[in-house]
Amino acid sequence: MALAIFAKEGYSTVIDLRTKSEDRGMDEEAIVVELGMEYIALPIGRNGITFENAKTLDEIIEVIDGPILLHCGSSNRVGALLALSKSLAGADNDVALQYGQENGLTSLEGLVRKILDAEND
Repeated sequence: MALAIFAKEGYSTVIDLRTKSEDRGMDEEAIVVELGMEYIALPIGRNGITFENAKTLDEIIEVIDGPILLHCGSSNRVGALLALSKSLAGADNDVALQYGQENGLTSLEGLVRKILDAEND
């Protein structure tokens, strides 16, 4: 199981961006805790791709000691929030989008670009 590999590799925390309605196929929280890691649910759907949620994610990550597994269903939301986070840190839109793409941003790119463009208007 992939989660066991992450635990063995020293990951301390799993942050799950999936909403309650998304099927996990397992009790992820119970498995993560059993493996000795912390489980954080931060349910963010498509409508939750905002600078506010990117900031919340940054604040959570900032206080975690150790490697983090950050995921959603496909990494698309992960990449979207990380792109916005990069923008909050001062990156220009192209750099922020590239960072998002490197971290799973795909079909939400248009939405992220629109949010970034609105911020710079």
